[in-house]
Amino acid sequence: MTVNTAAIAVLIGSFLIMILLRFPIAYAVAISSLLCLKYQGLPLGTISQQMIKGISSFSLMAVPFFITMGVLMGSGGISDKLLNLADACVGWMTGGLAMVNIVASYFFGGISGSAIADVSSIGALLIPMMKDSGYDTDYAVDVTITSACQGLIIPPSHNMIIFAVSAGGVSVGQLFLGGMLPGVLLGMALMIISYVIAVKRGYPKGAKISFKEAIKIASSAILGLLTAVIIIGGVIGGIFTATESAAVACLYAFIVTFFIYREIPLSKMDEILLNALRTLATVLALLACCNAFGWFLAYLKIPALITGALLGVSNNKIVVLLLINLLLLALGTIMDMAPLIMITTPILMPVIQSIGMNPIQFGVMMVLNLAIGLCTPPVGAVLFVGCTIGKISMEKLTKSLFPFYAAMLAVLMLVTFVPEVVLFIPNLLLK
Repeated sequence: MTVNTAAIAVLIGSFLIMILLRFPIAYAVAISSLLCLKYQGLPLGTISQQMIKGISSFSLMAVPFFITMGVLMGSGGISDKLLNLADACVGWMTGGLAMVNIVASYFFGGISGSAIADVSSIGALLIPMMKDSGYDTDYAVDVTITSACQGLIIPPSHNMIIFAVSAGGVSVGQLFLGGMLPGVLLGMALMIISYVIAVKRGYPKGAKISFKEAIKIASSAILGLLTAVIIIGGVIGGIFTATESAAVACLYAFIVTFFIYREIPLSKMDEILLNALRTLATVLALLACCNAFGWFLAYLKIPALITGALLGVSNNKIVVLLLINLLLLALGTIMDMAPLIMITTPILMPVIQSIGMNPIQFGVMMVLNLAIGLCTPPVGAVLFVGCTIGKISMEKLTKSLFPFYAAMLAVLMLVTFVPEVVLFIPNLLLK
């Protein structure tokens, strides 16, 4: 066994053992990196240098702003207003509350950028409401957790920013725009599956809302939705960068929450900032530790080995992309999204470059893959939160999720093999 092979075994082996032992991800990547460093006799300062380098990025400055903005809007009553707007749009259909759930998740995802925040807020309101209205618990939770994944690919998504940093300078603005159409397609696919099941099970229709009332509801929710417009419009118009747009949107969210909606007092700002800080601390710790791990992957030439292995199976682009999807789907079932993006992006970028895939398309494909993993046992965080709110076992819920998995995989295949699904809007608006 060569020195490099042994070092790879130490790095990957110790990491996998700690994952199986349910170590926190940040600890697993940090400890495995440290063990590899000691095995190779490198200076201890190497790890700290790479950890600091991992979070010393101008693009990453957008992350705390987006997180704070999401907490602000989520605490300020915007969830209720978005639910009312979604109800006015699609609540009249068969299985109306399921359709409301999906559309509200799309609206809320455009503000929070977090699937867990979506399930925690929208799900806490709609899952009990759906159960009381005669919907089965498994169906209510299925719709909630899968629709929450829309928020991970439509802007603003801090996971897209993490991918941009990991990929080495991919445009955040193009990634934001690239996720818009796949997000719409995902919502439509989930609505079709939800409708078919609703008709089969005989779920009720919602009440129709008059045009006058719909206008009133839309005017109440429009201020919250303008947050996403500020971000996208500012980037497309060249008014500010993605990072600057995050700061402007955060300030706007503060004004709307405390001085226009005024559903919570200004004294709650300390609590909001503390919640945002907890989330940010977790994200930055993961990013720092994963960057050190990623440096060792590059140092040991693991990306080149993976590229050779994948292309050794086949040089057919379709086969390689299917293998990458299978790899990401499998990894997504056992690890959270942010560390996986940090770890796998440097490994897989040489592969997708060798087959001529656009990095923007790959970024959306990766995030959608890992979003599906959040709804998949055994470690799916969104799945766990949904089960907790719906008071249903993970085993029972997983069986009923298969039609929704099929819808999500169909959209994933479109994103993977039809580049225009991702690239049409960026090419149209950022020429």
